[in-house]
Amino acid sequence: MDGLLSHIVPSSNIMTESDLEQGDLHSASPEYKRRFSGVAGEWMLSVQNRILKNLIGDAHSVLDIGGGHGQIAAPLIELQKDVTVFGSSVPALEQVKVLSEQQRCKIASGNLLHLPFPDKSFDIVTSFRLLPHCTQWQRLLSEMCRVAKHSVIVDYPAVQSVNFLSPLLFKIKHAIEGNTRPYTLFSHNEVRAIFKAYGFSVRDHVPEFFFPMVIHRVLKNPSISKAIETAAEMLGLTRYLGSPVIIKAIRG
Repeated sequence: MDGLLSHIVPSSNIMTESDLEQGDLHSASPEYKRRFSGVAGEWMLSVQNRILKNLIGDAHSVLDIGGGHGQIAAPLIELQKDVTVFGSSVPALEQVKVLSEQQRCKIASGNLLHLPFPDKSFDIVTSFRLLPHCTQWQRLLSEMCRVAKHSVIVDYPAVQSVNFLSPLLFKIKHAIEGNTRPYTLFSHNEVRAIFKAYGFSVRDHVPEFFFPMVIHRVLKNPSISKAIETAAEMLGLTRYLGSPVIIKAIRG
């Protein structure tokens, strides 16, 4: 791939403690990867990637922020996109290092809140599994908007869902999943407001599941999972109470 970044391109900005965001480090770990192993994990990722492929359109260049888990890079590469994965550190890129070595994508690391790219550098900027683990998510979105030429695609867990019970059920979820961690829930309006402040409007809003993902991990049966999710969708439950939500915000 022409213009391949030689593994690491550090940010030109000096990071201070207030700038440090490493919410992608855990999601890029082998431990986290195991949460999406097996037939249930593969099915959940297939749902996510189907939505992503429908939203990505004919954009060519894509910057995937915090995508060291590789969940987004791989399907984007299959679509023949010019993909750059940006992480907060070298360890946060370990899962996609092999893709870079094979010259299938570029990888770079540095300050997530001061991206080392000019304005409007990429057709689309994506970020999955990152927003709910960032303490300064508003600043992160502002940087994503700055470097996006056309649109931004992100996912987030919605408070308008059964996730609102998460604080009460966290111990149970942790007992089942083993490596879960606390995360921020977002209202649709607050996310839309941030995008609007930076000149973007949300055009697509696609909830992934009605039932919590932990349920599908327990079931370990994609056929049953698909059946109950299809029923929830037909009843209109997913549309209003689904989570995580994948949104696409357009510049202008």
